[in-house]
Amino acid sequence: MMRKSFRLMLMSAALSLAVVGLPATAAEKVAVIDIQRVIFTSDVAKTRQQQAKTKPEFVELQAKYDSIAADVKALQQKIEAGRDTMSREQAAEHQKKMEYLRADYELVARKLQAEVQQLQGEIMEELQPQVQAALKELVEAEGVTLLLQREAVIFAAPTLDLTGKLLERLNAKTQ
Repeated sequence: MMRKSFRLMLMSAALSLAVVGLPATAAEKVAVIDIQRVIFTSDVAKTRQQQAKTKPEFVELQAKYDSIAADVKALQQKIEAGRDTMSREQAAEHQKKMEYLRADYELVARKLQAEVQQLQGEIMEELQPQVQAALKELVEAEGVTLLLQREAVIFAAPTLDLTGKLLERLNAKTQ
């Protein structure tokens, strides 16, 4: 009997909360946004990335990276082809060369990654004020009362995603 009355009380409390909470949530507008995607797919970011790819330092690093990758592949093919006829000393020598090439490859890859990260940081720093201004305008224009980062949301209907609209505004501001 006591369990039944507790359940009844709990259900009525939940129902009243749902009814009371309904008008408040009906007036709310929730949206999601992917700021990083906006920044890195903007026209300015694309231009900066293209410019960076043509800088002599980057071109040199990329060429070195590609060259070492080709050397690793060629050495792997040579090892595979001569595996049955190779002496232990030759195999050890090839293995040593492979380790050196891989170390060089990883070093150049880290340098390239550092260049890319630095460029991304510069782009973020350059565009952050304009993104914030465009976002503020968009939130006001759309009547958004709750804005969430896309990465923090498991599911959102495509109609709630304002990323495309923000990208259009940012590109218009930075022309």
